[in-house]
Amino acid sequence: METLMSILIGLFFAIGTYLILTKTLLRIILGTSIISHGVHLLILTMGGVKAGGPPLLGFEEITFTDPIPQALILTAIVINFATTALFLVLSYRAYKVIGTDNTEKMRGNEDE
Repeated sequence: METLMSILIGLFFAIGTYLILTKTLLRIILGTSIISHGVHLLILTMGGVKAGGPPLLGFEEITFTDPIPQALILTAIVINFATTALFLVLSYRAYKVIGTDNTEKMRGNEDE
């Protein structure tokens, strides 16, 4: 299972890096969001599945996951959502003022 998750994480990082290297603001924002989802999966995979259980319940071999990475991921998802929303609003405002979302055209004349 960890091998499949590693391939999926690598795919998320590759897609996110490709999107960040483009020239439009919307793709850059989506690329950072996809990379952050790859990081969430990476943290969850690093948490791993553990065997055993609490002796009070009488179960011999049950599997469970560590709750600390899950709590960190939940917090990171909320922060990622807020950051993505802020970037989308800023890019929309920049599009309304400048008239384009192409980063090359946003630079203006640097020769002056």
